[in-house]
Order: sequence, then C-alpha cells, then structure tokens
Amino acid sequence: MSGHSKWANIKHRKESADKKRGAVFTKLARAITVAAREGGGDLDTNFSLRLAVDKARGANMPKDNIDRAIARGTGDAKGDQMERVVYEGYGPHGAAILIDALTDNRNRTVAEIRHLFGRHGGSLGETGSVAWQFEARGMITLPSGDTDADELALAAIDAGALDIELDGDLVTVMTEPGRLHQVGQSLQAVGFDTHESELAMVPTNPVIMEDRQTMSILRLVESLEDLDDVDRVWTNLDISDAVVEAFASA
Repeated sequence: MSGHSKWANIKHRKESADKKRGAVFTKLARAITVAAREGGGDLDTNFSLRLAVDKARGANMPKDNIDRAIARGTGDAKGDQMERVVYEGYGPHGAAILIDALTDNRNRTVAEIRHLFGRHGGSLGETGSVAWQFEARGMITLPSGDTDADELALAAIDAGALDIELDGDLVTVMTEPGRLHQVGQSLQAVGFDTHESELAMVPTNPVIMEDRQTMSILRLVESLEDLDDVDRVWTNLDISDAVVEAFASA
C-alpha cells in the first residue's frame, strides 16, 4: 500500500487548487459520465457513480456540472461518447505502470501515452503485461491534521478495514473493494469525512529502487496524470520518505 499512499501524499502537497481547478473539474466530469454510462444514473444502485460524485462534491464541483455529467452518461444530454480504457506499461528501470483512462478518442489517448513512455525511457505494454502485479482495494484518504489517528484506526477496524497507514499529511484506510462503501459509511457515522474514497489498484509486491531511479519513474507518473484523458495511474514502487520530500518540493 505504501507506494500509492505516498504518491497521494506527494500530490496532496504539490497541488494548487486554484491553478488546477479547471483541469480537475474536467476529469471529475469524465469520471461521472463514464460511471453513469456503465451503471446508470442512480447513486443508490451505482456505487462507482456515487464514488465519482462524492469526489466531485469534495472538490466543490458545482451541482449543475455534476448533473450535466450524469445526464451525458445516461444519454439524457448530448456529448462525446466517453469510455474507460486501461493501459499497461513499463517505466524506466522496469517499473510496472497501470493507467486508467477516460477518453472519447482511443487513437489520441494511446498516442499521447506512448509518447510519454518513450520520452521518459519506458514502453507501453500489451494488455495483461503488468496488471497481474496489482490487486483491487478500496482506499479512503483523510488529512492527518484533522484526524485523530487512534480514533480513526479503532473505528476503521470495527467497520472491517484491512489496513491503516499514517504517512505525513495523510491517513489512508484500505478495505476489500466490496466493503469500501460500508467502511466509508461507518466512518462518516462517527464524524470522519470520507469523500476522498476510490477503488485503487495496489501492487501485490512493491519494489524498492534507488531514490534517483524512483524520481525518474515518478516524473513519468506525474506527466501521465497531467494528460486530460488519464484519470488515475498506479505503479508498483515502494516510495521512500526521502523521495516524498524531494519530489513534493521540486
């Protein structure tokens, strides 16, 4: 778990909400549209849609934007046909990288992703080339400054969480995928804000590399996440605290 939670901590420290709000809203709207297209527009029966909408609300996305994104997904409003595509590849030094993209043009998306892999010394792989190194997990992320870690740990364990990790500015609660909603509701009931919840792909055997190598891989991950069509990126790195500090302040 540590690799993904540490990357989340890096992003949390680097992001400027005002600077990136437009790009964030675009990606959130795409996630809502695709979730509604895949499972319908009812938040009570479509858990993926509920997660996407909760994340959008947590980012202060206007309700009208959320409603329009749902309508596009259900076909009640015109818009580009968005779909979810998973790409797999190898970063520099052989790191496994898994990419979740939301796109209306596969040719454009794969070209942009392949270009970034090549520029950073990696390569785009075939379907199934690295996915076997990851497993699905529910992930709830909370700011550590606003959280009583001991109280959270007890509440999360009682709710059925698998693991809890404190890393710098963030506390991460991990669950089985099917228990994410239940654990989140239980934590909300005792006063914790769980809008930062997602289904994540976590490496089963994280790899440790030299700090210099890890930095080069994270530069690729950051570049991939900056693409409009890319929703989330996962890698099998175990990131050291020294790299967290160096990359977050770069």
